[in-house]
Amino acid sequence: MAGKTGPDPILLTLFANRFMSVAEAMGRSLQQTSISTNIKERLDFSCALFAPDGDLVANAPFIPIHLGSMSFAVKYQMKLYGNELKDGDVLMTNSPHAGGSHLPDITIITPVFDEKSNEIIFFTASRGHHADIGGILPGSMPPTSVNIFEEGAEIVSLKIVDGGVFDQKSLYEYMVDKPAQYPGSSGCRNIKDVESDLKAQIAANYKGVQLIRAIVEDYGLETVQEYMYHIRANAETSVRNLLRDVARRAGSNVLTSVDYLDDGTPIQLRVEINEKEGSAVLDFEGTGCEVRGNLNSPISVVHSAVIYCMRAMLDVDIPLNAGCLVPLEIVLPEKSVLSPSRTAAVCGGNVLTSQRIVDVVLKAFHACAASQGCTNNLTFGTGGKDKNGVAVAGWGYYETIAGGSGAGPGWHGTSGVHTHITNTRIGDVEILERRYPVLIHRFGLRPGSAGNGKWRGGDGVIREFEVTQGLQVSILSERRTRAPYGLEGGESAMMGRNTWVKQRRQEDGDLLDGISSASQDPRYVNIGGKATVFMGKGDRLLIETPGGGGWGFPSDTVADTQAHKPAWEARGSFAERAAAQASF
Repeated sequence: MAGKTGPDPILLTLFANRFMSVAEAMGRSLQQTSISTNIKERLDFSCALFAPDGDLVANAPFIPIHLGSMSFAVKYQMKLYGNELKDGDVLMTNSPHAGGSHLPDITIITPVFDEKSNEIIFFTASRGHHADIGGILPGSMPPTSVNIFEEGAEIVSLKIVDGGVFDQKSLYEYMVDKPAQYPGSSGCRNIKDVESDLKAQIAANYKGVQLIRAIVEDYGLETVQEYMYHIRANAETSVRNLLRDVARRAGSNVLTSVDYLDDGTPIQLRVEINEKEGSAVLDFEGTGCEVRGNLNSPISVVHSAVIYCMRAMLDVDIPLNAGCLVPLEIVLPEKSVLSPSRTAAVCGGNVLTSQRIVDVVLKAFHACAASQGCTNNLTFGTGGKDKNGVAVAGWGYYETIAGGSGAGPGWHGTSGVHTHITNTRIGDVEILERRYPVLIHRFGLRPGSAGNGKWRGGDGVIREFEVTQGLQVSILSERRTRAPYGLEGGESAMMGRNTWVKQRRQEDGDLLDGISSASQDPRYVNIGGKATVFMGKGDRLLIETPGGGGWGFPSDTVADTQAHKPAWEARGSFAERAAAQASF
């Protein structure tokens, strides 16, 4: 129990770790019971614990962009259902209007009822990226989408489990039938896999329910909820102290920054700090209007990016939770790319614009140089509708590709890493080639792509693959026209590039009599940052990702740069499996 002078620091640490352990156990359960590459190998999922009011309590180190926005989803469902929920109910949603990030991210929410009072005492929730939920292209991340209907199934709310009974009929209606009604769109191309992974999310949530009830049984509900609020208060205090410290070091209570998307859309920020209260107003006035494409960012994603930045700048070990946002007021201009209309396309806003928001916030606080600013979203697959409009079975694959992180005052950037709002892995080469009709030709670091400086940025990567059958291939990426910036005299990093290595074919009109064999070599076509192409057998896609910016003038370069580079170690699901076997 808390004393008169505040919470017991030992119990505060204990409960913080107990709550985090619930989320970690949920994540292990989800990974072990899922079947998709996206969740089992790439780990594109998050699990978290929420208070009865829907605020984030604790999470494990999953995907930052999920964790800050899931609270919006929980609160939306609470408002929608009120007191109608009962033990055994499980809710499903993915709508950006209802606190979602983008449509492939499906959130499963389970209320935790007190076994004595039958009142909701917590919520457990999991969010997973599903490789295909319909839309105009396999993978449900179409670079050409201009409205949300083209991006797949949108579910504002579905009670997927009602009193312990799984509602398969409604799931198929929402995921298969409804999205196929939009012109040019298909329903979910592999509903069996999606259904299986959703059941894994439901099971993971129930694991969390069991564990939180065990904690309540050990300590009593009053103590557990008391320390839940103490943890949030601790995070709030930490952020207030950070804001005061930033204002003192900067010698000003006003911070400003601006950066641009590749299409020229500005994201502008003015931070006004109240040093006495340790609070701040983050005003994005001056940010560009909603765009026709899919770089519009839901409000929940903006809050996710901000809460991530606050937690990343804290030099204390606390769970990321709702307390980090209490001292902050976030002002978003209406009808902007950060507050789009109800039907705006958003699939790129979650994975790309969010990265630029992070860059802008960290630039305003002068925390570090820009990282790659992209997630390099690659999708490919088959299926959809034939020329007669008849649905054709198919599948979709999705992955994000690493780049370089930005340097800062006292450290070099890291090469070949997923940065900021994403924390996923890339698909293992062995698994990718075994399950899908592709061959990986190259996958490694991209030398010279980092920004130079006293502290050097990290290098991007090169990933080149060949398709062994005709596939629809799409890339959704940023930092292809605007380089990741350096700070304090540090140099910018190299921009990314996407090249289609296209084999010459008879239908191209190139293989004519009298044409020399040299001219029959492959064509190298820069397809830009956002494109979808149908690649024929033998075609290759070469993706070169951006590096991270440098910090400080290159003439002041630290002598022993190698000392700051971590030693290489095997990673990925095969390495993890080998390590697990060795531990027995």
